[in-house]
Amino acid sequence: MVQYEPFAERTPDTQYRQLLERIKAEGARVYPQQEEEAIMVFGHVMRFQLENGFPIITERDLVSPEGNKKPQFLLALGELFAFLAGARTLEEMKKFGCGWWKNWVTPKKCAKRGLEPGDLGPGSYGPAWRSFPTAEGKPFDQITHIVEQIRELPHLRTHFVSPWIPQYIGRGKGKQQKVVVAPCHGWFHVFVDTITGKLSLHHFQRSGDVPVGVAFNLIQYAALTLMLAQITGYKAKELVYTISDAHIYCKQLPDVEEMLATNPQPFPTLTIDPNVKDLFAFRPEHFRVSDYQPQLPRRMIWTPI
Repeated sequence: MVQYEPFAERTPDTQYRQLLERIKAEGARVYPQQEEEAIMVFGHVMRFQLENGFPIITERDLVSPEGNKKPQFLLALGELFAFLAGARTLEEMKKFGCGWWKNWVTPKKCAKRGLEPGDLGPGSYGPAWRSFPTAEGKPFDQITHIVEQIRELPHLRTHFVSPWIPQYIGRGKGKQQKVVVAPCHGWFHVFVDTITGKLSLHHFQRSGDVPVGVAFNLIQYAALTLMLAQITGYKAKELVYTISDAHIYCKQLPDVEEMLATNPQPFPTLTIDPNVKDLFAFRPEHFRVSDYQPQLPRRMIWTPI
């Protein structure tokens, strides 16, 4: 899976806060579809050496529960597992603890896109990953394929998955979007170094709400890196994380300032049940976080719907 450095020898990682600081210093003012003012930078890369710890941000607590609410860490994993399972409807998402998708699949929002209430659409993450449409008419399962290809032909440079189905995303004259939220993340390229026996993953994010969404997605794609390494027999090495539109909503700036006032801490340790060898069998109870030292309580940061 991954061989971590001893906790006392890990270097506190500042890449996430550097991104927040860059957006504050260089960001252009924009007014996205949510009609909430934001500041953004176009194009940013972070590289996380996984031996230095699992990249859960330490500026605020994403692991501890708050009242009767599940920790953000478990919610992030649940959503990842829902997408891996090909979930398309609200009811399917709820089975993985992702009831918050109800805010995006209201009757009004679904009708606007020609969808039934509760339907994320054929262009959403799950269908794109597991049932990508093809010219031959037979849906293509990208996730099963990439696992098989890594196992059979690890040296290839084509271990790539995309959530983007153009005919369901397009808008404009004579076009109707067939997805409630155009995929913001989910492009990933896996590299296997067959000499060292190590696996790395490069994740691309089209659009990232950095205070909320990116912190959530970092957990998902770092976990996916470790999961793929475990089931294919390699050691996880690195998560490369590219964001095209990295933004902060102006309403989030007071919370961002509070996070930036904290002291950087080493990343924690993530332990995964080594007995799980099927990518689709992973569940939150197979994951345990230790050595986590968050600086602020969980406290949800505002994000637009």
